[in-house]
Amino acid sequence: MELTEDQLKIAESELKRYLPRSQKVYGYLVLRNRVRSDPDEVLVDRWPHFRVIVCKPRYEERGDMFKDTLVFANDEVILEEIIRKSSVIDWTRYVCLGTCLPHMEIVKAVAAEENVTSNKLAVCHMMTLEEMISLPAIDSSGISLSSLDESHIDLVNQMWKFGENKDALRMIRNMISNFPSCCVLDAEGKPVSWILTYASCAMGMLYTLPEHRGKGYAKVLVSSMTKRQRAQGYPVYCFIEEGNMVSYRLFKSLGFTEDPSYRSAWFGFNDF
Repeated sequence: MELTEDQLKIAESELKRYLPRSQKVYGYLVLRNRVRSDPDEVLVDRWPHFRVIVCKPRYEERGDMFKDTLVFANDEVILEEIIRKSSVIDWTRYVCLGTCLPHMEIVKAVAAEENVTSNKLAVCHMMTLEEMISLPAIDSSGISLSSLDESHIDLVNQMWKFGENKDALRMIRNMISNFPSCCVLDAEGKPVSWILTYASCAMGMLYTLPEHRGKGYAKVLVSSMTKRQRAQGYPVYCFIEEGNMVSYRLFKSLGFTEDPSYRSAWFGFNDF
């Protein structure tokens, strides 16, 4: 069943019981319940005591397929039944799906039964800032900070590792238009370093143009975004790909910690 606006607020509170495993879907509902976003569907197996919840975009344009479908389950048997026997996941189209790693193994197994190919996009550490007192003071004097706007969409897309596909533009436009972002501007008012917020409320797409690296911009941006998100009542967290030790050390130096037993994963199903 699809949740109503009032039910979405109740589901947000319910998902807090399952943190950190429910962080992606919880963060998604935090944003969904507070700010404007692109059309979506939030589905559960039953109400009010749901065991599986799925957040997915409404497929109005081709670019919508690039956006994440997010899944959380507190009962993996029910999860398997739902994705095998229902139309919650349309295996005839491309799906970019994010969930915890054990859930993903179940989804991959069902996809294989449907003769659907899967492609690992990322397996990540989830890092959170539990207390603001853990965030060290960062000197941003002399640095011009602003938010990104729609004129910056192409630049962000060009520099994002998955942005070679033009279909990502619709997702990035939604992020820049509706969710918190922060950037460092050069003397001409052009962004040289930036960070965005994904639909799951996670900070991401942190990037600095090569010629501007080594100036401490990343620390300034993460610190600024952390304060902004906490002031707005949002969860403060991010995903760091396994093997990306530069980013891992950066966030750890800023007081972020992880649950080593938890990994998040994103897979693409079918070819885009």
